Amino acid sequence: MLNRVRSAVAHLVSSGGAPPSRPKSPDLPNATSAPPAAPPQAPRSPPAKAGSGGATPARTVEARASFSRPTFLQLSPGGLRRADDHAGRAVQSPPDTGRRLPWSTGYAEVINAGKSRHNEDQACCEVVYVEGRRSVSGAPREPSRGQGLCFYYWGLFDGHAGGGAAEMASRLLHRHIREQLKDLVEILQDPLPPPLCLPSTPGAPGSSDSSQLVGPQSCWSSQKEVTHESLVVGAIENAFQLMDEQMARERRGHQVEGGCCALVVVYLLGKVYVANAGDSRAIIVRNGEIIPMSREFTPETERQRLQLLGFLKPELLGGEFTHLEFPRRVQPKELGQRMLYRDQNMTGWAYKKIELEDLRFPLVCGEGKKARVMATIGVTRGLGDHNLRVCSSTLPIKPFLSCFPEVRVYDLTQYEHCPDDVLVLGTDGLWDVTSDCEVAATVDRVLSAYEPNDPSRYTALAQALVLGARGTPRDRGWRLPNNKLGSGDDISVFVIPLGGPGSYS
Repeated sequence: MLNRVRSAVAHLVSSGGAPPSRPKSPDLPNATSAPPAAPPQAPRSPPAKAGSGGATPARTVEARASFSRPTFLQLSPGGLRRADDHAGRAVQSPPDTGRRLPWSTGYAEVINAGKSRHNEDQACCEVVYVEGRRSVSGAPREPSRGQGLCFYYWGLFDGHAGGGAAEMASRLLHRHIREQLKDLVEILQDPLPPPLCLPSTPGAPGSSDSSQLVGPQSCWSSQKEVTHESLVVGAIENAFQLMDEQMARERRGHQVEGGCCALVVVYLLGKVYVANAGDSRAIIVRNGEIIPMSREFTPETERQRLQLLGFLKPELLGGEFTHLEFPRRVQPKELGQRMLYRDQNMTGWAYKKIELEDLRFPLVCGEGKKARVMATIGVTRGLGDHNLRVCSSTLPIKPFLSCFPEVRVYDLTQYEHCPDDVLVLGTDGLWDVTSDCEVAATVDRVLSAYEPNDPSRYTALAQALVLGARGTPRDRGWRLPNNKLGSGDDISVFVIPLGGPGSYS
């Protein structure tokens, strides 16, 4: 049985899998070594142009490649052409030889079936060293390896309307997270609760005599409890916002076209932080149990937030849309009739008299994968999209899109994990055709065919998940074993073993 499963996976991947490895390019990110000697370069393979990194994320200006894939795939020019072939749709994974991804992480991807010119998904996997910016006491800190922190980082970025935003986020978002964590290095390693305020440098703008300040006890009887965990969540949230702001600044001069969904995992001090902005998803499969670690952000799941914004700021609707939702488009002949509707406060439905403004197009329309904001975009959170406009209009859609992720936390120290316990990250190309239960069944089937200490088992699992969602080519497109349509979208999958950096690294 073991040999049959291995042979089947190998046969499916060999039709266009990862090409032979080649020496690592000199411009690969050096954030994987702690501490880094210099800012990491663009993790793309192969680079089309030479790039240069700045000292901080906000000042980084690098040349964009017309088409690129993650450097850890180590694709040769021929491999890059195979990865860009819509007809063959070869599954790409890091080669078995050479340095493995952190934690022996498995990764696989495949291009779409012609939906876009190139694969608009991007991925990043790094080990990032964070050096503290300052001491809590205000005294300057001497650089020292022992005073810093390392975090493990995985990111999937599903681009739309072009791959520029996804490519940029895959290069820079982890640097923004690193910058946000610099103030927290000493605090996170201190068992005491976080300080209410960080001290200002004497004489610096914003510093003042503490004797003139009103003490917190004069305003509140008690102080809110703030955990170290919530500081990390806040750092990740701020990093997403700063990444989005950088895209807004550089969208013209550096061809940051379109936008992207972002699904990011950060492992720091025993806890896994899963941040999601978009319709990619993550689940933990632990001893057969499924633990959702994210949810999709679509016009349906965020209907009330969108409607509330349209209600509070009707100028954003431009006189073209209504914030109300109806079961279908209202017809002029229905003026004066009572029709089902719901507004920003309602989860159920009620009847209202149809008025002239109700004939406008609804802010949220459609259902399922066809749901759209302003009849244009099917996701409500993500990065970029600063140039997105309503079709045949100058009305911007960005005000309705949020760059802030939802962050969920999983404490690895609270459970003894076995080698078959994994965190699965996937873009919507996986989840559109694969249920959580089907993913869990594939996890059990594939991992049981490998020895627990075989580091290639997680790559084999990622490949099996991608192959299962892609299907096989038939007369009427890519089909699953049940003859339903396979995913025609880009598909990218990370499989992270929850054994972590210990015995499974």
